[in-house]
Amino acid sequence: MPRRIPTILCFISATFVSAELAPRIWTIDGDERTALVWIPDFAQTDEPLPLILGFHGHGGTAQNAARRFRQHELWPEAIVVYPQGLPTIGRLTDPEGKRAGWQQEAGLYDDRDLRFVDEIIFDLAEEVPVDPDRIYSTGHSNGAGFTYLLWAARPGLISAIAPSAGGARGLRELDPHPVPVLHLAGTNDPLVRIEGQRRLMQWLRRFNLCAPNPVEWAEGVALYPSPQGTPVLTYVHDGGHRYRDEAPELIARFFREAPSFFVQSSAAPDEDQKSDHPGPPDDNLPKSD
Repeated sequence: MPRRIPTILCFISATFVSAELAPRIWTIDGDERTALVWIPDFAQTDEPLPLILGFHGHGGTAQNAARRFRQHELWPEAIVVYPQGLPTIGRLTDPEGKRAGWQQEAGLYDDRDLRFVDEIIFDLAEEVPVDPDRIYSTGHSNGAGFTYLLWAARPGLISAIAPSAGGARGLRELDPHPVPVLHLAGTNDPLVRIEGQRRLMQWLRRFNLCAPNPVEWAEGVALYPSPQGTPVLTYVHDGGHRYRDEAPELIARFFREAPSFFVQSSAAPDEDQKSDHPGPPDDNLPKSD
């Protein structure tokens, strides 16, 4: 069972951190887990802070995620964590499981990665004022797949997600709650095919009860409004599987604006889009490595 995040978040020390990425270590069931953690440099505050989790792709590192995602640079007022994965089997590129990655389905590896995130959030919430309504997750490729899993396996924990070049697996057996989504996909992705990602984006729009016609949110980014404040934003570019240079700015803006979607959304979906919590067609959704 996931650990419950404290609902009363207390400030512990007036000068306990400096604004720099710092390595941290957790030991979970004998496994040493690490992450790079950014905590804003402030003297004292009672205001809860947003928390962003950034998951690298298969074979990646926390250092590379910090360098590419740059969420701590683009939103320095937020707490940002770049966790490090463990050796994980990748169906497409690493069948022997020698490279670092993330579980892609609930129950795999005894849910080691879900439990790792539980510990990260619980520990930070005891140390600094984390806003439980602004916990966000992003990831690329395998990290995107884990972002979808984290959202679905911990309903109510993650407030918005921004997966890049990733798919979803095993959502049918879980109980995700609608949240704002920004999905980034390349039409020439050789690993996570665009056809599958388009099906996933279509399912997300139905699941979130989005209106059929989008509005432009940023250049190349379509926003499908939702009357429940959970729009789906899609950025479909002509690139491949590589993480896009423009992605960090789009994701940081999306997370900053996520709370406002709940008060701005007013478009109602068509009757043929309404759904009573439809299960995702797993056989048709793309799978991340």
